[in-house]
Amino acid sequence: MSAIFDLSNLSFLGVLAVTFGGAIIAVGARNIFHNVLGLALSLFGVAGIFVYLNSPFLAMMEILIYVGAICIAICFAIMLSEPLYLPKPPRKPLKIAGAGLGAGVVFLMLSLLIKKTDWIPASVRGDDWSIATIGHYLLTRYALIFEVISLVLLVAMLGAIVNARNGRNRADS
Repeated sequence: MSAIFDLSNLSFLGVLAVTFGGAIIAVGARNIFHNVLGLALSLFGVAGIFVYLNSPFLAMMEILIYVGAICIAICFAIMLSEPLYLPKPPRKPLKIAGAGLGAGVVFLMLSLLIKKTDWIPASVRGDDWSIATIGHYLLTRYALIFEVISLVLLVAMLGAIVNARNGRNRADS
């Protein structure tokens, strides 16, 4: 049997299908709750990629932090926002084209970055990526990243509250 049909490649392709399928649901669904479910599915796929890369710790952190905490925070933001049964305004073709163009540019740039990067496994470089080292980096070198993420979540929650207040004011008048 050829190498493309072995179990590890097929499982990797399955994880990629879950990741991209969830991403398509996340950006394509008209119901915002379905968008969040698609995001959670896509993040589960990313956790599967971490498992495939032999990083079970990062896979579990992906599930705990992103699927657990962030998707739940987004669900709370949905509950604070405008009701889902209200009619939605039609999508404007110019905005759809602009979003597609922006996504295409980001995809192209990331593809070029991935192609030009020299991918050397950590074991060949001699780096120590034990759980203790990762924990040390998360609490020292990369602590600012977590603070920025918490600020982004705070702004998202405040935005949902402002949207909810504006939605209720419009419904009352």
